[in-house]
Amino acid sequence: MTVAVWVPLLLPFLAAPAARLLARALPPPAAARILTGTAALLAAATLCSLGLLAATGLLRLPPVAALGHLSPRWIAAGAPGGAPVAGLAGLALATAAALALRIARRHRRDLARARAALGDPARPARSLSPGALAALLGTSVAGPAARLRARSRPAAPAEHPLAVLADDRADAFALPGRPGRVVVTGGMLRALSAPERAALLAHERAHLTGRHHLFLAAAEYAAVVHPALRTLRAPIGYQLERWADEAAAAAVGDRTVTARAVGRAALAAGHAPRPDRPGLAPAAHAGPVPRRVAALLDPHPRPRTGRRAAAFVLATCLSVTLTAALDATTDLHRAVEAARSAGAAGR
Repeated sequence: MTVAVWVPLLLPFLAAPAARLLARALPPPAAARILTGTAALLAAATLCSLGLLAATGLLRLPPVAALGHLSPRWIAAGAPGGAPVAGLAGLALATAAALALRIARRHRRDLARARAALGDPARPARSLSPGALAALLGTSVAGPAARLRARSRPAAPAEHPLAVLADDRADAFALPGRPGRVVVTGGMLRALSAPERAALLAHERAHLTGRHHLFLAAAEYAAVVHPALRTLRAPIGYQLERWADEAAAAAVGDRTVTARAVGRAALAAGHAPRPDRPGLAPAAHAGPVPRRVAALLDPHPRPRTGRRAAAFVLATCLSVTLTAALDATTDLHRAVEAARSAGAAGR
């Protein structure tokens, strides 16, 4: 355990850059899954190592050892670093738990505020006819900066309810929930042409269909566990936007229109941003927009070098991390059993 317990704390500094390099050479869905899975696995292994270090320190305390009929001398012999290391590990665990709780509360508050602004989804909503929906999405959407709420009938299983806000500020995002809804303002609709509006809505629906808010949540929680995992948040967000971009391009059948919709949406939102969009609500105008537009306009980029090397390094890091965490857990279990036997024998 003395060596194995430190491996999950050190390898993320090598695994995270390898994951970012590999993601650049993969399609967006695969890249987002690999980045998120890497972050979640490394965060879990880090928590395991910190927990083992903290548990070893607790077992060395005489009251705890006496409660479990353990021999403190046997526990101390297998404890890496002693009480100071155990204390730091416990502090790190408490800090990560506090930050995760803070993030969870913020997400819950922001999502509840956004849903309340759109009304109660449990109440039956009036169904819009195709003509009314076309008029709603046309250039006639206008009015004061008051709230206008409307939802479309589910014309297809893949669609999600649509909420249109009569707000002059341009914004559009995918609001997760039951049901998940696509939220767009009148200002955003007026800034785009009809084909661009179709691409924008397809983009937001792709976020909801892919449950991309779960990817974003996993990235945020992993970032509070290990500092190296903070570097994965931005790549995960970018790949999720690229994922939705490609889905929108396939839905409308025109990559140029999709690229133009992304660029014009970002420009429109940049003039008067809405600060109340939840952090777990992906938006078409988020992330590095020029890179996304370039990727849409160049569907066959040159293959990136180093893909195989990055995949090998990442796979090695993940396998070694899992093995080390398992070995450290097994070693602690054996040490506790030996200490219990020694305590029973009075040694």
